[in-house]
Amino acid sequence: MGCGHKDDKASLASSQIASFSHQPHQPPSTPASKEVWKKGGRMFSILLAVHLALLACTLVSSGAFEKIAVHDYDVFFLLTVMMLIVIIWIIFYLFSTSRCPDAILCKDSHAGPIWLRGGLILFAIFSLVMDTFKIGYYSSFYSCLSAIKIIYPIVQAIFVVVQTYFLWISAKDCVHVHLNVTRCGLMLTLTTNLAVWMSAVTDESVHKAHSKLKKNVTEEIFRWLMKAGMRSSSAEECNCNSQICQIFKNGYFWLYPFNIEYSLFASAMVYVMWKNVGRFIDHHSHHIHHLKFRLFRRTFFVGIVLGLIILVSGLGVLILYEVQVNSSTESSKKSQALTMYYIFNIVCLGLMSLVCIGGSVIYRFDKRDMDRHKNPTRTLDVALLMGAALGQYAISYYSIVAIVASTPRDAISALNLTYALLMIAQHTFQNIFIIEGLHRQPPKEDHKHDSHQKDIYGLTFVNINAVSLRVPDSGSTLAPSTASGAEAIHPSDFVRSLTAPKKMNWRRKFLREISMFLLLSNIILWIMPAFGARPQFDNDTELNFYGDSMWPAIVDICLPFGIFYRMHAVASLLEVYIMS
Repeated sequence: MGCGHKDDKASLASSQIASFSHQPHQPPSTPASKEVWKKGGRMFSILLAVHLALLACTLVSSGAFEKIAVHDYDVFFLLTVMMLIVIIWIIFYLFSTSRCPDAILCKDSHAGPIWLRGGLILFAIFSLVMDTFKIGYYSSFYSCLSAIKIIYPIVQAIFVVVQTYFLWISAKDCVHVHLNVTRCGLMLTLTTNLAVWMSAVTDESVHKAHSKLKKNVTEEIFRWLMKAGMRSSSAEECNCNSQICQIFKNGYFWLYPFNIEYSLFASAMVYVMWKNVGRFIDHHSHHIHHLKFRLFRRTFFVGIVLGLIILVSGLGVLILYEVQVNSSTESSKKSQALTMYYIFNIVCLGLMSLVCIGGSVIYRFDKRDMDRHKNPTRTLDVALLMGAALGQYAISYYSIVAIVASTPRDAISALNLTYALLMIAQHTFQNIFIIEGLHRQPPKEDHKHDSHQKDIYGLTFVNINAVSLRVPDSGSTLAPSTASGAEAIHPSDFVRSLTAPKKMNWRRKFLREISMFLLLSNIILWIMPAFGARPQFDNDTELNFYGDSMWPAIVDICLPFGIFYRMHAVASLLEVYIMS
């Protein structure tokens, strides 16, 4: 497949580029001249992704149970093959597709922002550490394991490195050659990341279920339960008695949350690339904003200080919760840990809800225009926020029904009910605030005001009436010296330049404080469930109401979406902070 081979309508694409170059100030005459979509190619790539995702989901879910004749190494074999195919396609893209003439005619400035790619690299580093621990763990008793158990983390490490490099340099590309191959390759990459995510979530859930069973029952009963129900890892059948083996085992399970977030971040970026395949961007309507990230400028530090207090307090609550719930069998300590956890979350969620309402009110007074240009990245951000919130909504509503319908009701049930209601409110108000911020135009450069201010500073002791004598009252342009590029300064504009920045800045400062507080609060609310603080499994109200099989299944399905929501909200709030 050479570079000269393009899909249908390639001639139309080239004619469009020519028209852009000859008539830069005239908009395209028809909608078809803006973008050329290959509907058939997109549909085929979607069907490919759907079938692969269903196959991977079937194998992953089947491999979690003992009675089904699907083993974990069958799942690892499928994932290894998928990752190898993706690695081959990425190499083909980097060394063939992207180097073709006219392959990348434009780039999407909104796709793959630096903070998103930076987060991807952070999660990639932890994922590589996790793969290293996995290799060390499985290598400790390779004689009683299938070879695929060791090959899989090696291939996954290579996949993470190659994909991270690919997304770092190509996330903004709008490809115009090899359209069908690129669409299918991107959809295969997206499906592979989702399959790896499903496998990691399943492994983590099975591991936590095994840990809770081991803590509550004897070893003999635990082995009997494993034979009767959920599958134990094949590695657990081998002896892992050495200290280094235990370190590897505990280490890679603690790093699972980072690998889960990496897969979801990569999936989001790949989807935006897939949407941009064959896309033409009219740079006259597609504004490129060069925004600078200034963390410690134009802020009152209130949001940062309060956010850090919430973050540090949450880490302390997490440590105490883990010690009292997981390391102690006394019911009194468990009740104390749950009470402490619910009180902290109620305070945190209440503050976040009030702050989000305040930010939405400030947006009502914001004079910036709404950004109505087509933006696949923003569309995906909004869809992910709304979709991922459904997971926490489901858990909260299930909890509300169980608490209201159960008797008797104690203090922990009242705290749990308040926590569930505030969780729903906080997600709703935060989504409204974030969506408002993402759809606002970034602040315009104040170079006009700055130039006026420089003149003002030079004329500090000059009477404004004296200045007005040299400025025509009609507001017409000044002498030819000013007509060459500078604007005429009317006295009213002169006075307004003193006051306008102050009227603008208070809104921007408050929005920055709100964004930073919410960002830090979402980080701790991501850390707590991701690293083991899950009262849904430790509170007996829901377990007694729904049963030992239904309630854990609900939490295992919905909680990963709630955890992803927090991390995606962090990325979106960082963008809102920079846009404010």
